[in-house]
Amino acid sequence: MASPLTALGASAPILAAPMAGGPSTPALVTAAARANGLGFLAGGYKTADVLAGQIATVRSDGVGFGVNLFAPNPVPVDPDAFRRYARTIAPEAQAYDIDPLAAEPVEDDDHWSDKIDLLLSDPVPVVSFTFAIPETAVIAALRAAGTLVIQTVTSPAEARSAVEAGADMLAVQASAAGGHSGTVTPQHIPASIPLTDLLGQVSQAVSLPLVAAGGLATPAAVTGAVRAGAAAVMVGTVLLRADEAGTSRPYRAALADPERRETVVTRAFTGRPARALRNHFTDRYTDLAPAGYPALHHLTSPIRKAAAAADDSERINLWAGTGHRNATAEPAAQILRRLSSQL
Repeated sequence: MASPLTALGASAPILAAPMAGGPSTPALVTAAARANGLGFLAGGYKTADVLAGQIATVRSDGVGFGVNLFAPNPVPVDPDAFRRYARTIAPEAQAYDIDPLAAEPVEDDDHWSDKIDLLLSDPVPVVSFTFAIPETAVIAALRAAGTLVIQTVTSPAEARSAVEAGADMLAVQASAAGGHSGTVTPQHIPASIPLTDLLGQVSQAVSLPLVAAGGLATPAAVTGAVRAGAAAVMVGTVLLRADEAGTSRPYRAALADPERRETVVTRAFTGRPARALRNHFTDRYTDLAPAGYPALHHLTSPIRKAAAAADDSERINLWAGTGHRNATAEPAAQILRRLSSQL
């Protein structure tokens, strides 16, 4: 199926995924566009003002781009479970003179309304959503402003709901994807379904054009997804070591470490299922972490920031998909062109 993204200048059907927390930079987004693809700014964990500044930077480069937002889908944490987990991870925090026992659960919506207001007052070419499907009125308003709306889905049922809400395209995310699962039911870890199978299931359920995401890190994998019916593909993990990515030094080092071969799906860092490279923190706390997003994200954030500053890769969230061994240190354009070379 033809992609509406072509009209936005993306002649190559390859998108640079939004990676919140630092890796997705304006420079990475611009590099993706100049490789004839399309890049996404990650709006997650940013205020509207910070996001507006990044939008202005990319816009000044004169390229097409998208913005991704976390749609609110809170999983309120049980207060007793929160306190137990704070006590459990206290030894990790004490290494950095942080006291998690003083923390109270924070249940915010990541500045949702402010960012929607920004994107309606200063429209961008594409907006994608993950974690939840926004209200129909929000999607309709964005479309009326001239924005293409892409909704992340992880199942045929979610795809049907996204169609009913008015989305233009669907990003079909398989469990092989690095970082947070976009599932709208984060209390449950999504089934491990190969991406090509999931594309087939979703294409039977709905007729919208699909963007394939999850574990795509080689030209063969990209070609396979397109042959399975995807109008475009979205890659993230394979760009984490790109020159333009904002990936931290210990994160880059972990991705390049040949001893790190395994990824796991864990709630240990944020209370929401996410795929990461195994490290000390995932090994010790994956089975102990309660469901609870965003409260656990805020609880562990000071530890992760301190660990990153100390080059400690054992206490940070090393988000990575199953194709992480293919991440290379080179310009993003070279990576993207190589991935699309067999299309």
